[in-house]
Amino acid sequence: MKKLFPLLAVVLLLSACADLNVHREPGANLTALKRIYVEHRLADGRGLDLLIARELRRLGYDAANGPMTMMPDGTDAVVSYVDRWTWDFSSYMIELDIEVSDPRTSKILATLRYFRPSLAGKTPEEMVQTTIDPLFRRG
Repeated sequence: MKKLFPLLAVVLLLSACADLNVHREPGANLTALKRIYVEHRLADGRGLDLLIARELRRLGYDAANGPMTMMPDGTDAVVSYVDRWTWDFSSYMIELDIEVSDPRTSKILATLRYFRPSLAGKTPEEMVQTTIDPLFRRG
């Protein structure tokens, strides 16, 4: 029993609960969107806007990214994000918040919050896929 307790403690520490909250405004149909622009945050030195735009393209959207001043005409939605990182022997993302809004009215169409406080963190690519897929997947 004494040998089993340390193993159980490690497993509990490494398997913290993840929390994924998605909210779509009534009548918001994200799958009808065609052109999406991912706003680059000035504080983002990790290129999350690139990862989000790449994931949106993988799902079949016409997605671009960059500063808001470079947003192309005809954009159907703007994706903005806030990332939160922590450090436990290495740096890893523990939270990613996504907001989808109408570029003409600034009305929020959908929000998503993914919180994963675990020592066994996911890569930024995995965190982006975990958030973008349930929000934008078609079909």
